[in-house]
Amino acid sequence: MKTRIFIILLSALFLASCSSLMSNNTGKKTQSSSLMDFLYPNHASRAEHQPEIPVLTLPVKVGLAFVPSKNWQRDGIHNKDQIELLEKVKKSFLKYDYIDRIEIIPSTYLNGGEGFTTLEQVGRLYDVDVMALVSYDQVTQSLENNAALLYWTIVGMYIIPGNENSVQTFVDTAVFDIKSKKMLFRAPGINKLEKRTTAIGVDDTLIQKSLEGFSLAVSDMTINLDAELSTFKTRVKEEKIAKVEHREGYSGGAASYYWLFFIILILGRKACCKQSNPIK
Repeated sequence: MKTRIFIILLSALFLASCSSLMSNNTGKKTQSSSLMDFLYPNHASRAEHQPEIPVLTLPVKVGLAFVPSKNWQRDGIHNKDQIELLEKVKKSFLKYDYIDRIEIIPSTYLNGGEGFTTLEQVGRLYDVDVMALVSYDQVTQSLENNAALLYWTIVGMYIIPGNENSVQTFVDTAVFDIKSKKMLFRAPGINKLEKRTTAIGVDDTLIQKSLEGFSLAVSDMTINLDAELSTFKTRVKEEKIAKVEHREGYSGGAASYYWLFFIILILGRKACCKQSNPIK
């Protein structure tokens, strides 16, 4: 009797850990990059930091990069995937006349750096005045449900969806003026994905959903980023969050309005001429 009970308990333990034997991704895992840890590597630097009122030279030159993964982990977003995601973010900046150009910068240039000192070096290298830093936090979780009791056979591991998988992703873009070390604005994006899988399918599903979660969270973030960019010039004027200078030849989009006024004026004169000289 005791032997039978022992076998039943041992079998139950085996069944409960089947998916963990097939995958290293079961349970709860996190991959993240910290904006605060990157910009302020120690508490002393945070206490000494006193941002100035930025002086922006329009149109501004913007650098765009992912914050390196926390503690320089190897399990962060792959460089190729980072570039593809940043291309989506880049489109949010392109439509505004106060943006000169946007440079996508690989996070490898920020690895091992020390906050604003590194940003200044990268800024000189790429000739940019402003840095948009994208940080992230993603939690993946794979837990066995009641169907996992049917994992008794190898076939069951292939065909029975006994794992509940979820991927929660948060991304955030913070835009800084490099010289003054002042944050101009920020925009968040979030996403949550869920899917049931077999024990054998856990790894492939989590890899796929991880990248999909980043893509959807970035899409959500670009909506918020676009809203921040569209109101930025108004905030500069009304809230005095920055001082503005202009590069030689830049008129802040005013030239297009002068041309529009000129065209309206010409059309108006033609209309007046037709009215004063009606066809008989």
